[in-house]
Amino acid sequence: MSNIKIIPLGGVRENGKNLYVAEVEDEIFVLDCGMKYPENDLLGIDIVIPGINYLVENKDRVAGIFLTHGHADAIGALPYVLEEVDVPVFGTELTVELAKMRTSEYPGSKKFTDFHVIDEFTEIDFQHGTVSFFRTTHTIPDSVGVSIKTEEGNIVYTGDFKFDHGAVPMYATDFGRLAEIGKEGVLALLSDSTNSENPAPVAAEKAIAEEVYDTLRYWKGRIIVASVASNLQRIQQVLDAAEKSMRKVVLTGEGIERIIQLAIKLGKITLPSDDILIQAKDMKDYQPDELLVLETGRTGEPIKGIQRMASARSHSGINIEEGDLVYITTTPSIAMETTVAKTEDMIYRAGGTVKTISDNFRVSGHANPNDLKLMLNLMKPKFFIPIQGEYRMLAAHADLAHEMGMDYKNIYITGRGDVLEYNSGRMHMAGSVEADNIMIDGLGVGDIGNIVLRDRRILSEDGILIAVTTINRKKQKIVARPKITTRGFVYAKQSQDLMDESAAIVEDIITENLKTNDFEWGKLKQDIREQLSRHLFEKTKRRPVILPVIMETSQRHKNNYNNATKRPEKKA
Repeated sequence: MSNIKIIPLGGVRENGKNLYVAEVEDEIFVLDCGMKYPENDLLGIDIVIPGINYLVENKDRVAGIFLTHGHADAIGALPYVLEEVDVPVFGTELTVELAKMRTSEYPGSKKFTDFHVIDEFTEIDFQHGTVSFFRTTHTIPDSVGVSIKTEEGNIVYTGDFKFDHGAVPMYATDFGRLAEIGKEGVLALLSDSTNSENPAPVAAEKAIAEEVYDTLRYWKGRIIVASVASNLQRIQQVLDAAEKSMRKVVLTGEGIERIIQLAIKLGKITLPSDDILIQAKDMKDYQPDELLVLETGRTGEPIKGIQRMASARSHSGINIEEGDLVYITTTPSIAMETTVAKTEDMIYRAGGTVKTISDNFRVSGHANPNDLKLMLNLMKPKFFIPIQGEYRMLAAHADLAHEMGMDYKNIYITGRGDVLEYNSGRMHMAGSVEADNIMIDGLGVGDIGNIVLRDRRILSEDGILIAVTTINRKKQKIVARPKITTRGFVYAKQSQDLMDESAAIVEDIITENLKTNDFEWGKLKQDIREQLSRHLFEKTKRRPVILPVIMETSQRHKNNYNNATKRPEKKA
């Protein structure tokens, strides 16, 4: 009998950052390699990726990385993983091209070329398992789920999915293949839990397309559409509706033209006409009711781009004006709801009007509870592991499985790094591996830890105070009285008494330390930080970051460099 382990390194008890390990005997199969955008408390952090120490330590056993689709939550961490673990990457045509685009932009992975294109008919035989794929419905074409056939049964990973029985062929689910996998026998099912707690039905994409068209054709002014760059289905709907409404489309947002050109080249997006796209500089040649601006924003987030338009800041020369309609066609995450509300207020202040696609429909690329039950019915797994969602979503999905007749003892709500092991006919928890978040800030990978984040948070809340002074240790005296500088703490001109008190405290501490026989720089700075922090908190109830800067000087001895014998001048 095979020994099997399932280890989520990300994607459980959180949204995004999907990375799951299926280990069969001594072979490791990596399912997706995603990232997530940081929460508000991760100041300055660009993205967050899963901890991959387990993969690095066992890289000789990794058979490959298998990608389900081209969104950031499935491929965003790939460049950083490939820098450390050089293994083959498998995905559908569009997914691989989007993955190549990401890896080429990162110095540590730009030379990686070991990509393999698969489709729903592909089967890859490895020593201890056969990997195959099945088509799923999501907001991007070429989405698939992954099945690993083992001696004990199939390990099935759904990826992001929903069921839309009216989906166009490019986005349609292969129900026959799902039923076939279920009949073969499913040992473990890892299934998307994002919408498990919301019973409201998800709107069919055909109905959404009609809604987009109705919005565009009835508005008499210019329209600015906010959409996520990776939601190619929505972008196609907007392009089609713009053509029917006789509007030209201006693309704005970082990377959007590159993504659309790639999708057009692969036949995943079809331009309704050759002249539908125009440049921003040509907008002056058209009336407002002949224009549509498609904004996707930096890293695919359109809301910040809309804010720049609303506040008249530079945004490719496009500002929201009186009579504009801003049509938000993306459903914001819970973390973004406050930001979206503030953005709507900014739009109205600028003279525009706001409409969101969620006003009339529940829009999502993820399965609702009925879809999740259908997936469970088709798979009939022996063991069930809900994934992709916060804890309450995983728990709601577990309850759905129990309603379908599964015993809770066969359902496992895991945390990051938990090891589920199957041997001798039973599944059990078998410890854990390291799976901490890795924070990316610019080109820095993992060099931002809790201490740096704490300092950033304090700086953002209470500011910084810098105390600069110069001493002469030999003469045991202060050469230059402490100078206090502050940023983000108090307004110095109106707090001169506090600044003078702080300078006096620093001067007293330095004087006391200079008189001791065991003078230490570390102790001096620590004394300044502690005593000054205590005093400032008593006076202001704030705790700024305190940075003591102590410089040392001493009397220089006169050098003898000018005592050299002077050369006699040459006589003419």
